[in-house]
Amino acid sequence: MHIDIDKDVCIGAGQCALTAPDVFTQDDDGYSALLPGHEDGAGSPLVREAARACPVSAITVSETVG
Repeated sequence: MHIDIDKDVCIGAGQCALTAPDVFTQDDDGYSALLPGHEDGAGSPLVREAARACPVSAITVSETVG
């Protein structure tokens, strides 16, 4: 799984961190960030829900092709 956060679109609403706190956090400026070591979603079933919860659609989740 690949997670991309568009920092130019993110408004720091924090819905991702509330929905999937095991994968997302907020940086020092309040914007969405991935927790270190969880860049691939860490198997969390809530990653896609967190992307849907983003009010400005700053998060995209795609399957990695291996």
